[in-house]
Formats: sequence, structure tokens, C-alpha cells
Amino acid sequence: MSHVGNRRWSDTPPTARLTDSWTTQLIASKASKDSKVHFAGSKAVHIPRSPSHLYLTTTYGQSPPTPFYPLQLAEYKEHIASTARNCSSNHLTQTTDMAATANGLTYPVSESIPHEMEKNLPGGGNWVVQKFGGTSVGKCALNIADIARDGLAKNRIAVVCSARSNNTKAEGTTNRLLRAAREAEKPTVRNYDAIVEAIRSEHISAAKETIASPARLASLSDAITAECVGLTRILEAAQHLGEVSVRVEDKIVSKGEKLSCLFMAAVLEDQGVPAQYIDLSDVIKFDTSHGVDDSFYTNLSKALAEKVQSAGDKVPVITGYFGAVPAGLLNTIGRGYTDLCAALVAVGINADELQVWKEVDGIFTADPRKVPTARLLPSVSPSEAAELTFYGSEVIHPFTMEQVIRARIPIRIKNVINPRNVGTVIIPDPEERKYGATPGHDSRLFHRSRSSTDLALNIMHPKRPTAVTVKHNIIVLNVHSNKRTRAHGFLMSIFNILDKWHLSVDLISSSEVHVSMAIHSESALLSGGGEDELKIQDRDLHAAVDELRKFGNVDLIGNMAIISLVGKQLKNMVGISGKFFSVLGDNNINIEMISQGASEINISCVIDERDADRALSVVHTNLFTFLD
Repeated sequence: MSHVGNRRWSDTPPTARLTDSWTTQLIASKASKDSKVHFAGSKAVHIPRSPSHLYLTTTYGQSPPTPFYPLQLAEYKEHIASTARNCSSNHLTQTTDMAATANGLTYPVSESIPHEMEKNLPGGGNWVVQKFGGTSVGKCALNIADIARDGLAKNRIAVVCSARSNNTKAEGTTNRLLRAAREAEKPTVRNYDAIVEAIRSEHISAAKETIASPARLASLSDAITAECVGLTRILEAAQHLGEVSVRVEDKIVSKGEKLSCLFMAAVLEDQGVPAQYIDLSDVIKFDTSHGVDDSFYTNLSKALAEKVQSAGDKVPVITGYFGAVPAGLLNTIGRGYTDLCAALVAVGINADELQVWKEVDGIFTADPRKVPTARLLPSVSPSEAAELTFYGSEVIHPFTMEQVIRARIPIRIKNVINPRNVGTVIIPDPEERKYGATPGHDSRLFHRSRSSTDLALNIMHPKRPTAVTVKHNIIVLNVHSNKRTRAHGFLMSIFNILDKWHLSVDLISSSEVHVSMAIHSESALLSGGGEDELKIQDRDLHAAVDELRKFGNVDLIGNMAIISLVGKQLKNMVGISGKFFSVLGDNNINIEMISQGASEINISCVIDERDADRALSVVHTNLFTFLD
């Protein structure tokens, strides 16, 4: 593949021409044998023996040059000859005092090293941002090094890492750090010491298993120990004060990304990939008095771009934690902040693509671990990806999609274990591009219409949903009004109480005197069940239920799950809701609650947790395999 300016083409025909005002510059480096490139003046550049690359750049007028692109040496002479043959003196403008001579042809030459001229330009270098999750860092560090190295053949690469996990997210570094923070709230015991030591020893053990260079291993071990010493001091201070504030909790959690990125930068260097660790703890130096709004994200993406450019020609390995966010990073963004960081880096440097690397090939029509016939989806819309994420499929943080889709940067989900697979790309659908919308933020994106255009779309699109997903750990909260308040006052009071106690509702079904809500939590909200009476063990839920009883009878149903059918074409599929519910009913799966989103791309219902996997399988079999 050859490149001119920001245009790319494969198998360039011999008649390809450059436009009048383009200047072509040739940078020869690392030729296959020792040689010299002679200039029209008295200078010559010596090219040492090493693997071969040739870098070609173009500039337009007085603007800074666009990125350098590596070409295979085998294409070298023919590329020069064909380009020069087809560029008259009017088409080729020399902007330097030196010119290289090759095969009797004179060509302008720059002595710049690759990436030197464009490294300070936002978007310079055809960047690709690669985000790796904690489990990938824990299990596949060498794969990550190979992926970054392979990416450098065509693009400049920026790497963003989550905190390391050996096996599962539940036992990962971030969860351990949060436990350490809780232990620091206890006034007399130092249980956090054992947690910190376990984190330190695991990172050093991983380094010993992965890094060959003794000097690099020693340096990394010292850096890991220093970070853990700093972590212990933060925990000691918090214990002394008797409080772990939002800011302190963020500082504690940030150590996970720092340790992970120190480790990955060392692994990349050890595998021959020049890399630089980039700590984002101090990246927020601008005014944040207006909170986390659009201006905050705009300023942050610019600041992140400056950090990336500070790495020069090396691959920046960037901490997913990005500093002191108003009201706290975990409170404001949640656990998906590393995805958001990668998105903002991509926006700041105007990347060609954001790649999110996981341990699966991409997004499937159902969980392939539970439904063997699930198919890989080549592409989905941002709205579909957001719904799938919210209702159980760990795709990508919704804030991430909002940032990159607004900037028209595609997101590709790929498999760190199977990098050759193309994965799934998240790209705006025609309506999103038309309105410049982001998922869930423009009502026109979900405009209900039954026009001839919709009928045409119904013919063009396959008559099946995009995916089916299950969300576990659900309880159903039912409130039956005592009719002491009007209907609108009843609902308003219910939601005010839930908001007060930080309870988020996933689904809701209501009438004038009754409301049912599905609530999700990773931690158990209830205990007991079966023959034992259900007991509320979550403090916030207990307090909320006590207040809700003022407005009527309250009952809770535990051990439930949400099964959701997702697809932007659902609104054009007449009778799909009936088929969905019939499949569940025909298989003796009881439906506790039903909800259909206003966007018309999601149909959900609450079922018993013990039926969830069977429901997923039968719905996929009947609605994805045999649906005409």
C-alpha cells in the first residue's frame, strides 16, 4: 500500500499523478546494505546496514508535512521512478536546498528522522489507539507487544492499559485496591498491608516471567516497589484521618493503572518496541469549576494529546486513570474510565481508529460461551452497542462511544488472543451521521416514522434482531400506592427516594397505583431465598424501602435477570415482541415484568435467574436461526 498526503491507495497504477501544489519528500533509512544517498550539493547521508524501510511524506503548500509511511524496499526504485516519470516540473516543487539522486532522477530530500516532523501535530502520523483490558495485560502481555509491533508497520500506536488482572476482574488489582481503601477506614488494624504486598509481589512475579533483560527487570521491580510504598503512605494517612474521601479513593485506585503501564512499557521495550510510560495523574490543569461537561472533555482531550506527543517517536503507554475529576473519577465516570481515557486520547490526536482489545473476537449475536451457534457481528451502530452494554454485554463504556463517534472515529473490538480476526466495528448509522448525534443524546436519532423510507429500510435490512443479551443480579422492587397522593406525585416521590439512596433503575413498568422497578447491583442486595425469608443486606436499599413504605406496600423479588432483544431494525419488525414473549412462554419461562424502550431498539423482560441461560439459548435458536 502506498500513501500520498491523507489519501491511500493499493496497487497504484503507473499513471498516478500528484497534484500541482504537492511536494514529495523522500527519507531513506535503514537500507538493506551500506550505501549513500548523494545530494545536488556537497552533502551525503550514510545509510547503515539494517532492516529496510523507506519513508515517504508529502506537504501541501507551507503547511506542516503529513505523516511518514513505511514502504517495502522492493517497491523503492519502481515507486521513485513511476512517481517521477509522471510528475512534470510543474507538479513537483522543491522546498529544500538538497536533492537526492537515484537512477539518474533528482528528488528533494529531508534529513528528518521518521515521525520527527509530524510528531507535534494533532493527528500527525495516522494514529491508532489500542486499549487493553486488565485481564489481557495479566494473561497476554507478550501478545500485546506483538500487536503493538505489528501495528507500527502501518500506523503510529498509542497504548492505554487498565489495571492488571491475573484471572478475573473480581480478583483484579482495582477490586483489591478498593478493598484496601475500605480497610483503611478501620481505625486500629492495618489489614491493607497484606493487600498491598500481594499486589506488589504479583506484579514483580509477572515481570520475572516476562522480561528477559536483568537490568530492565531490576529497574521495573524498583518502580513497582516505589509505587506500592507510596500507596501504603496514602492508606496510612487516610486511616489516621479516619476517612477515605472521594479524592483519596481515586488516588488509591490510580495505582492499579500505574503499575500496569509500568509493566507493559517494560515488556514492550524488552520485546524491541521503543516505549515510554505516560502518567496522567497531573493531566488536569485547566479550570474544572463547571464540572464534567463538554468543555471538560474538550480540554482534557487536548491535554492528553500533549502528553502523547511528549513521547516523541516512542510508543506511549498511557495510564487509564486521568487525574482529579470533579466529584471523583469513580463517582462521575464509573469503572469504565479506562475506556473513556482511550477515547479521549483518540479524539485528542485525531486517531484513525480506536481499538478495544478483549479476550473475545468481537460482539456476537449472543454470549458465545453459552450459545455455541452465536455469530460474530461485523458491525453494529453506537446505539445498539450502548444498549448491549447496559443490558449485560461488556462491550464498551457508553461515554466512550459518545466521544469518539462525535469525532467520527470508528471503534473496533478485537481479540488479543486471535489478533488476525477483523473483530466488530462500531460506526455511526446513516441517521447518526446525518444529525451529528451521539447515542442517546438526540431525539431525532430515534424519530418514529412509518414513511416509505422506513418500508424501504425494512426490505433492505435482514429481518432479525442484532443480538440478545442477559443481565444478571437483578431484584424487582414493587410499590403499590396507598392512594394518599396523586399519580404524578406518587411516581415523583418514588424516584426522589431512589435518587437519594443512589439506586439506579434498569427497567420500569408503572400504572396509576403501581410501579415495578428492576434494580441491578454487582454486590448482593438481598440474602436468603427459597425457604428462608429474604433479608435486605444493602444499607441504601434498606433505607430506601423504609421511606417507600410511607407511600404504600413494598415487596421485593430477588434472584432475577433481564433478557433483552436489541436491534435498530426492531421497529420495522411487525410482531417481533409477540414472537419474543411466545418463545419464552412456549418454553415455560415465566415473565415477571416487560419493558420496551422509547428508542424502539430494545425489548426487555425480567425472568427468573435460574431460567436465564435457557432463555438465552431458546430465544437465539428461534429468533436468530430460523427467522425469515
